[in-house]
Amino acid sequence: MIHVEVQRATERQWVPEDGKFLRWASAAAKRDEAELVIRIVDETESAQLNEYYRHKAGPTNVLSFPFEVPEGIPTQVLGDLVICAAVVEREAHEQGKSLEAHWAHMVVHGMLHLQGYDHVSETDAAVMEAEEIAILKSLGFPNPYEEIMTS
Repeated sequence: MIHVEVQRATERQWVPEDGKFLRWASAAAKRDEAELVIRIVDETESAQLNEYYRHKAGPTNVLSFPFEVPEGIPTQVLGDLVICAAVVEREAHEQGKSLEAHWAHMVVHGMLHLQGYDHVSETDAAVMEAEEIAILKSLGFPNPYEEIMTS
C-alpha cells in the first residue's frame, strides 16, 4: 500500500484533492509499499528550497528529496516531493496543457526521482521520459512532452 501525506502550504485556488495525489503516486511507485510526503508550496518557499538545495535562483515546479536510508534499517519511506502550485499553474497555461494533467506529471516525475531515476544524461532522460509517458498514459493523460499546437 502506498501512503501519501499531503501538506498544503499555499492559498492557491486549485490544488488537487488528496485522492488524486495518492492515485498518481501509486501509479508511479515501483514497489507495493511506500510512504512519502507531498508538500504544496508557494513561490517563496519553492525559491528558498531551490536556492538552498540546488543553488538555483527562483521557484521551480517540483523538488524531490529522496530519503537516505541508513544501512540495515528497513523502511518504506521514499522521501518528500515539494510542488509549487503557482509554477505548475503557469506552466500548464504556457504549455497549453490541462492543469490536472500537469499536476499528475509533476507527481509522476517527482516519484521517479525518489526512486532513483534522473535526467542528467540524454540516455537517462530518454529512459525517464519513456517511463513518465507510459505511467501518464495508464492514468488517461496525454504525452507531456508532445508539443501542443495553439493558435
